[in-house]
Amino acid sequence: MWELLTKATRFLPAETAHRMAVAMLKHNFGPRPIAPNFSANLRVRIAGMEFDNPLGLAAGFDKNAACFNGAMSLGFGHVEVGTITPLPQLGNPKPRVFRLLEDQAVINRYGFNSLGMEQAAKNLKATAGQRLGVLGVNVGANKASVNPIDSYRQAVKGLAQFADYITLNVSSPNTPGLRDLQTQQHLDNLLVAGLNGLKDAGFEKKPIFLKIAPDLNHNDLAIIVESCVDAGVRGIIATNTTLARPDFLTSIHAGQAGGLSGTPLFSAATGILADVAKLSQNRLALIGAGGVAEAWQVYAKILVGADLVQLYTGLALEGPKMPGRILSQFAAMMDADGVATVDKIKGQICDPIAAVQHSQALFRGI
Repeated sequence: MWELLTKATRFLPAETAHRMAVAMLKHNFGPRPIAPNFSANLRVRIAGMEFDNPLGLAAGFDKNAACFNGAMSLGFGHVEVGTITPLPQLGNPKPRVFRLLEDQAVINRYGFNSLGMEQAAKNLKATAGQRLGVLGVNVGANKASVNPIDSYRQAVKGLAQFADYITLNVSSPNTPGLRDLQTQQHLDNLLVAGLNGLKDAGFEKKPIFLKIAPDLNHNDLAIIVESCVDAGVRGIIATNTTLARPDFLTSIHAGQAGGLSGTPLFSAATGILADVAKLSQNRLALIGAGGVAEAWQVYAKILVGADLVQLYTGLALEGPKMPGRILSQFAAMMDADGVATVDKIKGQICDPIAAVQHSQALFRGI
């Protein structure tokens, strides 16, 4: 049934299919993962939080915190909602989402379309008692904000009470000037603003993460890592979508403006993650994102240093049975690798190419 439904939605415009998926999960309509039949312990503990498993749903799917409980019921150990801006905004003109099915990818230029933090807070408050896993809230600045850095403080202050952790998104390519906040000139002030938002709300001990772009060089990453450590930020999410367009893309939509996600992003995002892991030396929690659609990709990201892994595009293209499948296969890979807990995988192969080779070999053997 779910395979047929997923195929049927491909005949709909991508944004329409997205809205339909959110509506279904809002009403808790979706497949339930099969009861686990493996010996591996998938629990992960980072930044004072405990996760049932390392797989999470990345921000961008549940933009207004409307369906996170339904998404968690698919098997995710955590869900990150947003990106949520202080004030409502429409985002960029439509069409703004394009499937690249031949490339197992998506290009989007949504532009932080958001109902704003007040509506998100209402949604979060109404469903807080039903939560099944860890909830992250991803925040950003309004396009028209005259003080983007203070927008982050406002959003954190308004939403901190509902979140287990907060993510500062400075890496979307679809809001002009946003990625400039990753630079040394602005980053320290941004991180202070986010932490002040927690303090203003009375939740200064809650973890703040920073979500970064895949289009950064080593020197950029070194500055970002040290700034996060010095400020007291607890973790980094690597990475958001990319502005790059690999030569091997074949879809007619490959030239569309916006952020590219999905399979073509995997190698670059995993390389950035590996670099951040080397630079951070276990001083920060790390969440790997970008191009994940298979269990071996989750395994590879953890091997190079991730504590947790997020996906979104893979779910949009494959459908709601994906999380359960990935977790079952991931656990089988752990058994085949002779490891009982996820922390025994983390950082064991720092070279991303070697990590991928090891993960693929395990995957072929299960």
